[in-house]
Amino acid sequence: MAAAVAEVIERGGTVVAEAGTGTGKTLAYLIPAILSGQRVLVSTGTKNLQEQIFFKDIPALRDALGKPFSATLMKGRSNYLCLHRFGIANDNNSFDSFERSERAVFLPVIEEWSKKTKTGDRAELSDLPEDLPLWKEVSADAETCLGTECPRYGDCFVTLMRQRAAESDVVIVNHHLLCADAQLRKSAYGEVIPTCPTLVVDEAHQLESVATEYFGIAMSNFRIEDLVRDVEAGVGRDFTSRQNDEMRLATTRVTERSRTFFSALSMARMEAAESKARYTSETFVDYFEDGAMLAGALEGLEATLVLAGRKAPPYEAIATLARRARELRDDLMFLIRANDTDFVYYVETRGRGLFLRASPIDVSRLAQEALFDRMRTVVLTSATLAVDGSFEYFKSRLGIREANQVRVPSEFDFTRQALLYLPRRVPSPKSPTFSAAAAREVIEILKRSRGRAFVLFTSYAMLRAVQQFVEMSLPYPILVQGTAPRSTLIDQFRSTPNAVLLATASFWQGVDVAGEALSCVIIDKLPFASPGDPVTAARIEAIKARGGDAFADYQVPLAILALQQGLGRLIRHRTDRGVLAILDPRLRTMGYGRRFLDSLPPAPVTHDLSAVEHFFG
Repeated sequence: MAAAVAEVIERGGTVVAEAGTGTGKTLAYLIPAILSGQRVLVSTGTKNLQEQIFFKDIPALRDALGKPFSATLMKGRSNYLCLHRFGIANDNNSFDSFERSERAVFLPVIEEWSKKTKTGDRAELSDLPEDLPLWKEVSADAETCLGTECPRYGDCFVTLMRQRAAESDVVIVNHHLLCADAQLRKSAYGEVIPTCPTLVVDEAHQLESVATEYFGIAMSNFRIEDLVRDVEAGVGRDFTSRQNDEMRLATTRVTERSRTFFSALSMARMEAAESKARYTSETFVDYFEDGAMLAGALEGLEATLVLAGRKAPPYEAIATLARRARELRDDLMFLIRANDTDFVYYVETRGRGLFLRASPIDVSRLAQEALFDRMRTVVLTSATLAVDGSFEYFKSRLGIREANQVRVPSEFDFTRQALLYLPRRVPSPKSPTFSAAAAREVIEILKRSRGRAFVLFTSYAMLRAVQQFVEMSLPYPILVQGTAPRSTLIDQFRSTPNAVLLATASFWQGVDVAGEALSCVIIDKLPFASPGDPVTAARIEAIKARGGDAFADYQVPLAILALQQGLGRLIRHRTDRGVLAILDPRLRTMGYGRRFLDSLPPAPVTHDLSAVEHFFG
């Protein structure tokens, strides 16, 4: 793999490389990239891998290569403290009693840390809750950034991070920052990643879904509320008395129009069972007028801000607010017109938030233009890229036409280290008795593994159905997704003997637990993307419209890669041993089941629980 990467860096072009867990693929691309003397941009799917590369692999290579080089770790803006916003937050006292108590606890902690930190990265504050609302108020944000006009620009942590990156030989980012930065480059402000001739995309199987999110357009009641709050924070501080009155009038109009528009949408969403509901320009006609009225109110706010910005400092702060109002109006008009056929449009409910989204149906052209065409060399790698022994599915999703191809098998001895259990007596997932049958199998497997397992589900409904049986029937500690932050649950699992973790999609990848603590992975169903998901449905329709077979060419390959990721949680080291269990009978009863079985690690297969018991001995 290292030889293939070295060759493509030397002559330019693209290489797609699948390297199984444990083969050392990070070293296989880092060594030739560093020795080439060219700056390399490495993008990972998770912050965990980012930090592994920066804190573990990079120091090891400095010692091993005998060649001096520099490296910078870059995360998204929201990970960094904004000194300007922090100063404003410190001076702001207009909060209810709960918010005041929260601020009384955490503002002094952040302030003390801000005087010592060299990076401003919140990861250094291990005691700060992951979901702390205060952090959103004091973190860096592209929408509110004042750029070079900011009074703290010189010691801004994002500015310093970018300066370090511009001088580094290796720049390490994640896919979210890579795609967000590519979007910002289109608007000619806010980009933070320096130009690099070589791009390495690790965990490349995740890139399409991240690009779908960042190359789309979204707006929500939260974005409106944030803008109104920031404008009102300037009332009495940045404006004259007359301008204060004009601002209050403009923000009141925006708030009222927003409430009318989102309330109507919310009432309609309450009648729907799904959290996401697709719409078209025809089905959205009942809400278009309210949306247009909100867009008009945003235009009025922008005009008021532009006029005020000509007469009162701080000009850049007011101009930033005006720009945000304009962008919100433009995004809203795009979303309510819903007439660009390259996008699928839908409304999503999340907590008290209501989101209008437009997602690209096909990201291949966007990925080429925004990411790959800017690079002389592109390396795409992951442990799971090939389907049916071919990279064609992966390449087609990202628009890759010509590429060198490398497949490096895992060095693990799956015939000795693993056992694949496929039960015979489980009904079809469509059967009303499936959840009870699945729960019985989970309990019997966990008795034999003595806990020490991930039980991964394709839906929360199935998780909850099985959870009640498992908690009543087993003596092992049961950890459940949603009861604590993801990182906390993983730490608890590692440190708790015989623990069992029940989880869904977000735990199928990017989780690394080596050793006996994780000795079993159970998967309830084949992880087909829901055809009710608006993006999935639109992609199925697009393939059918071209005369293709959407199930065979899209849904099955996507599910195969997801299944490989889920099962890949188990064997992470050459000394690991464990049982892989898939409860879905379609592996044996449906024709496409053979494609899934052929994609699995070459472990012995059993249908007998006694073999599972014997394996754990």
